Amino acid sequence: MSRRAFIRWMLGLLVMIGAALAGLIKLLQQSVDRQTGGTDGVAVQKTEPGPNPDPAVGNPGVPLFSFMILSDLHVSPDDPGTVRHLKQALDDMKQFKPPVEALVLTGDVTDYGRERDYKELKKTLSAYKLPPVYANMGNHDYYDIWIDRKGDFNKDTMPNGKTDWQSRERFQKFFGLSKPYHDAWEKGYHLILLSQEAYVQEKPEVGEGAWYSDEQLDWLKERLASHKDGKPVFIMTHQPLPPAGKDGGTHQLIPAKKFREILKPYKNVFVFCGHRHQDFQGTVEHYVKESFHYFHNSSLGRVLNRNYQHAAKEKAQGLYVQVYRDKVTLRGRAFESGTWLKEADWTVKLT
Repeated sequence: MSRRAFIRWMLGLLVMIGAALAGLIKLLQQSVDRQTGGTDGVAVQKTEPGPNPDPAVGNPGVPLFSFMILSDLHVSPDDPGTVRHLKQALDDMKQFKPPVEALVLTGDVTDYGRERDYKELKKTLSAYKLPPVYANMGNHDYYDIWIDRKGDFNKDTMPNGKTDWQSRERFQKFFGLSKPYHDAWEKGYHLILLSQEAYVQEKPEVGEGAWYSDEQLDWLKERLASHKDGKPVFIMTHQPLPPAGKDGGTHQLIPAKKFREILKPYKNVFVFCGHRHQDFQGTVEHYVKESFHYFHNSSLGRVLNRNYQHAAKEKAQGLYVQVYRDKVTLRGRAFESGTWLKEADWTVKLT
């Protein structure tokens, strides 16, 4: 074989290898898509810390950053009420002046974490011009393992050939994440979204609790290290903390002792949870002062009364947060009527 012929042969071989590799990569991607639901959703905007360029920074009467927290959306095509409530919230927020600058979804974004739930969520969100959207996982975002081949909730056949990994991947793909927990900076303020990392298919002992790994809590500690200046930081969870001194269990944050210890050195820390769905009106205390400011949000999808009954099906609630130079205001919103709730109205002075 001549040198020229050999070179032509080598070039042809390289082209064939390249084509084969491209085909293999495509097959692998298709495999991942099938396992995770193949749902293209809302990519989280990656932002870095920086100075607040807003000229209002010198005016104590003008908010420097405004964001809405929605918890427990439970979006599902099987429950049109959840979709209606989400649309009510998004329609209502369009009228806000100044505008909502970030939308934060704190767990149970979907009812079962199925592909069809995320498709319904995407269909609804894509109809609106939205600010940056951030989210973490709740226990219901892992619930696909309870759904059998007939589409029924079936405890006897759980996990129905499915895994917690698939639920995580589906959530992460929808929001453009590499892990279920992440953080972001908006208008110079830090949003930290912690996330339940496993459910009962992988860790039966956690029940409906939010288990955080040592890796995630070390990551939280590292992220908080930049807050020695006392600038407010906003931490999102889903399940609530147990009473002080307890480490948590089902329907609670796990491990709570280490979580509280990490927050102790810092001032002006605001922590938010959902999960309980409790109405801002006539139920439980929604603000608790510890070494941090702790707020229990209501629910957008299904507001419950004190007896955990979904009696007022028309109700849809969220929490609006505005940061000022010397304070943070937090107000409960009734989206079904487009009104503020006087029972959920707090002003926290910054120290």
